[in-house]
Amino acid sequence: MSEATRIIAIANQKGGVGKTTTAINLAAALSEQGHAVLLVDLDPQGNASTGLGIEPGARSLTTFDLLLERTPLEDVALKTSVAKLFVCPANADLSSADMELLANEKRSVLLRDALRSSSADLYDYILIDCPPSLSLLTINALVAADSVLVPLQAEFFALEGLSQLMLTVREVRQTANPTLRIEGVVLTMYDKRNNLSQLVENDARQTLGELVFATIIPRNVRVSEAPSFAVPVLEYDTSSKGSEAYRALANEILGRHRQQMRKSA
Repeated sequence: MSEATRIIAIANQKGGVGKTTTAINLAAALSEQGHAVLLVDLDPQGNASTGLGIEPGARSLTTFDLLLERTPLEDVALKTSVAKLFVCPANADLSSADMELLANEKRSVLLRDALRSSSADLYDYILIDCPPSLSLLTINALVAADSVLVPLQAEFFALEGLSQLMLTVREVRQTANPTLRIEGVVLTMYDKRNNLSQLVENDARQTLGELVFATIIPRNVRVSEAPSFAVPVLEYDTSSKGSEAYRALANEILGRHRQQMRKSA
């Protein structure tokens, strides 16, 4: 894999926080900017695959095969309707992966090894949509990734669930991936009319500081509707507030990466 390829795990062990929605639409926003993007669906529910128009019958090879059958990445990755955006699909087969991984002595590094192939060089960004748990699948994603992006729903108790993920990131740094960093925390499902959303935002920014992206993903009907049409919101309604928010998030991430490159030059 090329050093230029950036791998971002999108993770939060809490379900319903906009994780898969963020994975789909951030991938689409990055590809809209001309970047070649691969979205690795690591959730047995396969919602990222469905949201990008991959029918169940088209998933003859999945991330299960990538991880446990050592199927080459180029055989698993599929084109989507979005230019320059590809997906490694998932299905329910992946739900048994944790049990099979337990018996494998390389259980935490299988995804990292799969993404080190030369075919990964085709992509500027590889995004990993993690399952809503701190399972061995999520550990594989954290070991393979350069960084972790955390969607945080603007609701009560949002920050409490974040501490366990941060502890897991620290453990992965100490054991298997010392360069893993937090890409950032993005507030999702934000309703500016709701005082609670503002309180959660203030709390997150006071607690986490610059880790919290300036961009906020609002509650938006178009974002909610897009998956039923199996396209990203950027394709479903390109001028919606949701589309603009995900473009802004992509630009913020790209800006941070440019800064990092200047510092390391």
